Amino acid sequence: MILFYCNNGNLRNYLNKSEEYIGYGLKIFELLLIARGLLDIHNSGKVHKDFHSGNILFGDDDPYISDLGMCQSASKQKVKEEGIYGVLPYMAPEVLRGHQYTKASDIYSFGIIMNEFLSEEIPYGDIPHNEFLAITICKGQRPKISEDVPKLLADLIIRCWDAEIENRPTTKELYQILKKWSDETYDSDDSDDDGDDGEDSEDSEYDEDSEDSEDSEDDDEDDKDGENIQNSEIYSQIKESDEIRRKKFNNKPKEDKSKNIQTHPQAIYTSRLINFKSLPKPVNSSDLSSFQFNSDTNYTIQSTLTNPISECLDVQLSELELNEICQDSENNI
Repeated sequence: MILFYCNNGNLRNYLNKSEEYIGYGLKIFELLLIARGLLDIHNSGKVHKDFHSGNILFGDDDPYISDLGMCQSASKQKVKEEGIYGVLPYMAPEVLRGHQYTKASDIYSFGIIMNEFLSEEIPYGDIPHNEFLAITICKGQRPKISEDVPKLLADLIIRCWDAEIENRPTTKELYQILKKWSDETYDSDDSDDDGDDGEDSEDSEYDEDSEDSEDSEDDDEDDKDGENIQNSEIYSQIKESDEIRRKKFNNKPKEDKSKNIQTHPQAIYTSRLINFKSLPKPVNSSDLSSFQFNSDTNYTIQSTLTNPISECLDVQLSELELNEICQDSENNI
């Protein structure tokens, strides 16, 4: 089998190696391509079942979905008694509870990937990936969303990782939303090409009046398109967010622009067998503000915490409540 070589590695490699600022407009376009790939998988009647940032590979420009070894028909899956395979931070809460993968669970994973790409933060990188994390995910815990992420994008992320399956967008809807935003964030100023001026002047020698008329009509259309783009909500949000984030990026020392991220020694980002018993029913957190974090924080994550459970899992559960849930689970086995 011959595969296309993706020289920029996976999504995390792509972010970490970049020494240039990656704007939200480009990120939306790249998310659109990922959504298109996922739509192709779902349109074929299959689900990916192992959808995480390590399986999003980047060539020179475009991202590709890889590692389809676990991809199966959505209607012919069987839940194995010994557990289910996946990378815990990207697994939907219903899957963590033992239910089979579905198209909706792939959408949940897309939401985690989307936030990782936009916020440039590894999900749950500073805590162990164990049963405590699985419990808090079911109770509404989600990765932090950077305060610099435009609100429309943040709202879509939250829809994708909603605990209620029916509240998540379909793959087609997700693709259509990103397609619309990608079109609206296209910078019309970039479409001006000085190289075309020479060709236009040569053509005008043959049909000056006709060419001038067509050019005038085209310019009018371009002006209207540019005004519509710049008047769109996503365009204005992205422009404001890019100004803030680009300024922060440019103010960083050169050696810090390629992020050196350290994770907790028990944070596992490879697929493994997951088998947690009696996890609570998935619910959404009532505290949406918990999804935001200060983007001025250092990108380097400390590798150890004195008490990672009580410091990080603060959405709805205290450490005591976690212990009570685990005790109940043991009694039910």
